Formats: sequence, C-alpha cells, structure tokens
Amino acid sequence: MSRYDTRKRSGPYRARDGMILGVCKGIADHFEMSPFWVRIIAVLIMLMTGLWPIVALYLLAALLMKPEPVLPFETEADEEFYNSFTASREMALHRLKRTFDRLDRRIRRMESIVTSREHEWHRRMGQ
Repeated sequence: MSRYDTRKRSGPYRARDGMILGVCKGIADHFEMSPFWVRIIAVLIMLMTGLWPIVALYLLAALLMKPEPVLPFETEADEEFYNSFTASREMALHRLKRTFDRLDRRIRRMESIVTSREHEWHRRMGQ
C-alpha cells in the first residue's frame, strides 16, 4: 500500500526536527528542496531587508503553519481529520465521539442478535 503524499495535497507543515521552529525545513519539504538552500535564502533575505522584517515573517509563519504530523497520512480522510484537529480540537473530539458512539451502537446491536434466543435456535437448526 502506498503512502498518501501530503506535499501534493496540502500546504507546508512545520517540521518537527527543524533547527528553529522547523519553518525552513517544512517549506523545503513542501517544495522538495534541500533545507540548506531554503535557510541560505532566508539568511540572504534577512541581510537584504534588515533583521526585523524577516524575523517577524518567520515567527508569523511559525504561528500559522501547522506542525508536521507524527505519522504520515495513509488516506485523505487521515489528512482531513488531522487538519480538523489542528484547526479546532473541540470539533475533532466531537467527531471522534460521534464515530465511537456509532461503533458502540453497532456492537450492541450485534450482541443483542447473537445473544437472542432466536439466534441460538437458528444456530442449532442449521447444524
């Protein structure tokens, strides 16, 4: 089974193993470049524009970019859940609770069928 490619679907993520907040490495991963060159470009822009504008943009990018997921996405649904979780944890938890409630109802329905007298009777007659 192939991994779901996050670079083609969504925006850049902050890398968890980056040097300073993972912004440059996250951008490099998104555009399939070397982090070294992205960092060199960032330093050159910093030298050309002055220290504060690029530092402010870097910090803003660090605040706006979502952190890289711990595990790679398997499907689009995994990515959608991760994006909903990073956007609103309360909404994502509500969605999880709804999913587990549906699963609980299905399990209870199966248990009631299996433990009913008719099931036992049909099982005996089938043998």
